[in-house]
Amino acid sequence: MNIPPMQRGRKVTSGEQLGCPAGFCHNGCMVPGNGRIMSRPSCGCKPRRLWKSMAGNCGAAAVVLSVFFLSSLWGSDMPRKPKVRALTAFVRIDRDHYAQQIQEGLVVLRQAKAAFEQGGYEVQTVRVTTQPFPQYILGLNQQEVLQLFKGLDDLSAKESFTLNIGPAAQSDGEDSAPIELLGKILASTHINASVVVAGENGIDWKSVRSAARVMKYLEENSPHGENNFGFAATAMLLPYAPFFPGSYHNGAGHQFSIGLEGGNLVADVFAAAKGDLSVAADRLSQELGAHAKILEAIAIKVQSATSWTYMGLDATPAPSLDSSIGAAFENLTAGKFGSSGTLTAARIITEAVRSIPVKRVGYSGLMLPPLEDPVLAQRWSEGTYNLDSLLAYSAVCGTGLDTVPLPGNASRAQLERIIGDVASLAVKWHKPLTARLILAPGKKAGERTEFASPHLTNTILKPLP
Repeated sequence: MNIPPMQRGRKVTSGEQLGCPAGFCHNGCMVPGNGRIMSRPSCGCKPRRLWKSMAGNCGAAAVVLSVFFLSSLWGSDMPRKPKVRALTAFVRIDRDHYAQQIQEGLVVLRQAKAAFEQGGYEVQTVRVTTQPFPQYILGLNQQEVLQLFKGLDDLSAKESFTLNIGPAAQSDGEDSAPIELLGKILASTHINASVVVAGENGIDWKSVRSAARVMKYLEENSPHGENNFGFAATAMLLPYAPFFPGSYHNGAGHQFSIGLEGGNLVADVFAAAKGDLSVAADRLSQELGAHAKILEAIAIKVQSATSWTYMGLDATPAPSLDSSIGAAFENLTAGKFGSSGTLTAARIITEAVRSIPVKRVGYSGLMLPPLEDPVLAQRWSEGTYNLDSLLAYSAVCGTGLDTVPLPGNASRAQLERIIGDVASLAVKWHKPLTARLILAPGKKAGERTEFASPHLTNTILKPLP
């Protein structure tokens, strides 16, 4: 988008965003944003003249039109805006120059973060995904590998970004040594990684077994087993997904993508629908589509300014401890999550996400993580849904089994069967799914978890089926 320079026209000291990445009046006055629309900016410029000015910018006319339409639809009671949960750069590194290579990516991420925030969108995390780590540990012994990743982990803490080192293996014939190292790497750092268990060639059962082995290792060798939060078995997931821990790439780098947090937005839309499924579906699609256009316009501007390629948006409305997707379901169905109507609500959200008219990456579906959502955690304790329920919902949405709490006495064989079920569903329906299973060390079914991570809530463990 060709944004006029800030210096032009009169300075604006107050006013509200018109719903574009940066709202400017016809004089070039910026209208800072919190997501609402005013009938007249504080500089006194008329909306008609503002529209005329912005219509000349690439893509701005469609963005402003979308937001004006939503404003007329909702009036003054517009849903809460989504946040940018993940702003992820894809970087190719080598072990001798990784600090410089990652720093280059961080410059772009910080520039992008400032652009999104100027457009009125909070950015929660900046992230870096490298190529699969086995490619840059060749020739190192175990001690050297662990020292390398300690350095990377220290860099991520110092520079305030989250790091993903990609999958340990991507085919049945690859060396299994990286799998053996992966548990040790993840147990001693805050790094994220994955194992690919299914792709276009079907299910890799060796990788299924390897993923289960890593999960048991992390349960036994990290505080409260919490480092399983940074590990997943992935199936049918394409590269350049912004969300961790499944994110990966195997290209030249110099790309970025974005992922949303939107539990509160969906909750507000569904509450306003008052049980009308058609209204809920239409308005959610409109809301997500309008924000997606705005975010894409900002991303394209960043791409133009940095020469880093924008790969797309994952508009999956990821929940958090203060942005519950479980509450959204209950607003629509008027029942507890897991009751009749839950599958329908899952389909409505997924179809809305996949209807957005922008470049998409990642899961582009629905996340239902029991340990990251207080309502889902409570309903898990109450037994209104279980593993099989989540697999059923995954048939119409994504992302599989995400942060699902399991008793610490779950065996490796049981984990293999669960991961295998996720992989089978992903291959059958040719859709990206994940198994991120959080085992609670020393805990049995009927006991409450004691996770201390600020990213996780606690719940009552259920027996495995």
